[in-house]
Amino acid sequence: MMFFQQSAGIENIAPEQLAERLQAGDDLFLLDVRTPLEHAAYALEGSHLIPIEELGQRLHELPQDREIVVYCRVGSRSAYACMHLARMGYRVRNLEGGVLLWSTSGMATAPSLPAMTRA
Repeated sequence: MMFFQQSAGIENIAPEQLAERLQAGDDLFLLDVRTPLEHAAYALEGSHLIPIEELGQRLHELPQDREIVVYCRVGSRSAYACMHLARMGYRVRNLEGGVLLWSTSGMATAPSLPAMTRA
């Protein structure tokens, strides 16, 4: 599996790093750029859904004073979204490997962390 490397000011965040920051109480904004159907099936608890196709029209919903962690299924749509958001001045990180790596890393079941929720 190929992950997007740091480019155009985009930094990845590994599932373990995200878990540590969430446990430390960091005020991160979790942004899911997948489809509503994908979000309904699996999502990080507390995340906000803005499908990538709607991102340009819904920028007003994003905080400018918080770091945004963007995720999708495997990290490619979220990397594209990160590049776009970074160019607009947002502080963003791409969840490396998306929800697939998050769930296989054991992060989805770690206590006190956002779980993968199912509808």
